[in-house]
Amino acid sequence: MDTERFINIRRQLHQIPEPGFEEFKTQQFILDFISGLPQERLNIQTWKTGVLVRVAGLNPRKTIGYRTDMDGLPIFEETSCDFASVHNGYMHACGHDFHMSIAIGLLDYFVKHPVDDHLLFIFQPAEEGPGGALPLMQCKEFQAVKPDMMLALHIAPEYPVGTVAVKKGLLFANTSELFIDLKGKGGHAAYPHLSNDMVIAASHLVTQLQSIVSRNIDPLDSAVLTVGKITGGTKQNIIAETARLEGTIRTLSSASMVKVKSRIEALVKGIESSFECEAAIDYGANYYQVFNDEELTDEFISFLKTEKPADFYHCREAMTGEDFGYFLKEIPGFMFWLGVDCDFGLHHSRIEPKEEAIPVALRTLSAYIEWKATSQ
Repeated sequence: MDTERFINIRRQLHQIPEPGFEEFKTQQFILDFISGLPQERLNIQTWKTGVLVRVAGLNPRKTIGYRTDMDGLPIFEETSCDFASVHNGYMHACGHDFHMSIAIGLLDYFVKHPVDDHLLFIFQPAEEGPGGALPLMQCKEFQAVKPDMMLALHIAPEYPVGTVAVKKGLLFANTSELFIDLKGKGGHAAYPHLSNDMVIAASHLVTQLQSIVSRNIDPLDSAVLTVGKITGGTKQNIIAETARLEGTIRTLSSASMVKVKSRIEALVKGIESSFECEAAIDYGANYYQVFNDEELTDEFISFLKTEKPADFYHCREAMTGEDFGYFLKEIPGFMFWLGVDCDFGLHHSRIEPKEEAIPVALRTLSAYIEWKATSQ
């Protein structure tokens, strides 16, 4: 396999990060690549800015699905790459350029080296938001070729190149966005008694929200509630009529997610009463936990230990979120971490994953899929 070719493809994709459901250049890049492949075994469908490609098997008994995400993040790139993003203010800071180049490499390999079973390659838009997995699964194009098992990977800066990390069961958390808008009464800073100050209300609410995890969630469970952004007011001598809190919720159980949201709603009602204001809550995009099928993950771990295409690490669950969890909710499968050995983490403007990880992923997945699609 010409892995240098797919490293170069990663660099080309790195230059054109796009928002969710606006991956027009990315989709065209993928379609152009596919058009250069032998077509006799291919069935190609598009859905919004996504692409579904089925490679017909020689003697099919099942369909194995492989999913990659496509979108970038609204981050100004600060790497040393000479192939940096040409889309100002957007960057592939979560490794989706890596993910796509690996999927393209696998597609190229299996078109030229067909296996017994059908293979479905899913290029999914909008993983970073508002969430492309769930609506894609509901579309008629996906339902017509729905696979029997699902695979995916995610780059991991904390693991060295040459390693694969995975575990059975819960891998990624349940996640939810959080947006809270407060509306009171603005006015002159010299007359606070004639106004309802939403900067004060927002400040009180942020402090109260921090009590939810520490006082309402079982300490043997895990949850995170982070307010990452506050906006309010227009000028230093004007009392703010509105304020907005933006944050994220992450839990290791669906029950804890319900509990956290219930407490948020109770506290917000208290703020409305205390500060005589109006409030609105929007939970934005909600992602279901990534729960790896125990039998298939065990099988994959045994394969790694026996065939040794990469070093195996047993990882812990993480508070990261991934809408691949919706696939695994309906279809057995697993996701694993691919070590890329980088000093900066996911979603950082200076992340530079090591490209030597791409051949590791291609070697590991081509061998595993070939074995799974011919021997089972």
